[in-house]
Amino acid sequence: MNTLAHSGGPGPWILFFPLFWAAVVIGGVTLLRRTARRGRRGPWQARTTQEGPAEPSPITLLGRRFAAGEIDEDEYWRRLSVLDEQFGRGGKGGLA
Repeated sequence: MNTLAHSGGPGPWILFFPLFWAAVVIGGVTLLRRTARRGRRGPWQARTTQEGPAEPSPITLLGRRFAAGEIDEDEYWRRLSVLDEQFGRGGKGGLA
């Protein structure tokens, strides 16, 4: 019986070509999907750098209102003490 492996043909290595091209196609599709999901940002930029939190924290809003002059210092400290009790400034990644 004369087969390709024994007659000087490509041998069993011929089986690696479809596996190689399948890996190339799967890698390309994966790269395109990841790039499309990320948008125009590069892979070196984290998601959180471009997008801020959906809603600022109540403590941040209070600070902005105080800075804008909407509330006075007494009102600021009174409301901040209430927010400290509810949200805990140091506990959950808030202001320390």
